[in-house]
This record gives sequence, C-alpha cells and structure tokens, in this order.
Amino acid sequence: MAVNVQEIAEYLDQIGWEYRIEEEEDRIVTGVEGDNLEDFMIVVQLDEDGRFFRVFAPQVLSGVKDHPHKDAILQTMLVISWETKMLQWEYDPSDGEIRAIIEFPIEDSTLTEQQFNRCLSALVQLVDGVAIPRLQEVMETGYDPGNVEVGERLLLSIQEQAPGLLDLLEKAMEARKKRGRFPSE
Repeated sequence: MAVNVQEIAEYLDQIGWEYRIEEEEDRIVTGVEGDNLEDFMIVVQLDEDGRFFRVFAPQVLSGVKDHPHKDAILQTMLVISWETKMLQWEYDPSDGEIRAIIEFPIEDSTLTEQQFNRCLSALVQLVDGVAIPRLQEVMETGYDPGNVEVGERLLLSIQEQAPGLLDLLEKAMEARKKRGRFPSE
C-alpha cells in the first residue's frame, strides 16, 4: 500500500498550505511562518517506495558546530526528545546542521490524513513553540531552562497528589529561615 507524494499533496491542499513537489526526490518542500523561526522550512520525504515516512525541519539551529555551549545544546536536544512524543533530533557533525524530525515506517499500511496532520502540527508546535526558545536560551547561557520546568511539574504533582503539603513545606521553610540559616549555608 504505502503512500506517495500525490497523497501528501492532497493532505496539504486540505489545510491550504503551499508546497513544491520534487518528484525525482520523492518529497515535498513546504514551510510555515513561525513565531521563533524566521524561515521554517519543512520537508516531507518518502523513502523505500513510500514505505517509510519522514517529515523534518532542516537547519533549524545554526552555529552549533563550534559553539562554546555545544555539549549543553546537544544534551538539551536529547532531553527534549525524551520529554516529547515523536520528535527526534539529528546532528550532522560535518557541517553542523541540526534537523528536527518525525519518522516511521509505513510498510504494508498507508499514512492517513489524520496521522499526517498530527505529525505536521507536532513538528511545528514542538520545534517553534517549545524547542527553539529553549535551545536559544541554552546557546546564550549554557544552561537548559527546561530543568526549571521539571521542578515546576514536580511541585504541581505534589500539589495534586497531596493537597496542602506545599503550604506545609513553605511554612516549615519560613520557620527555618526565621531561626537562622540552613545547615548547608
């Protein structure tokens, strides 16, 4: 069964996107205006005679190859992959290109319009709305602001699981401050 570029083009027509078909490469090139990415190019690539699907954003982050915070940037990319569904990152060490990608086999099935739309919208939302602002912060500071979000999620979880516990902890910390410094200070 698989899928072909004409089917993908019909899916893009349904949502009113402009695109360019590159039949010889078995792909479609399109894009969207992002909030954090100026030129948010998107490539829909079919491989293995339409039995393997990938949608990716090439060159989403530049200047990483020789960046002083390269390790923190690459680590943050891996953390984002861990925290999200579907989204993966690729890094080409030869030229420093970074891609955001969603890919999976179609094999003996087909790619439905709903599946395609989910992949496309996830790529756009996760890259432009979540990853790029976070990665730009890492490029500037060398620190992943997502670690703060992990702490906030932990606090929210505590609040949901044990209502009132956070208030109790806050009061205990205030009482401790009034008595003096914490032992580690």
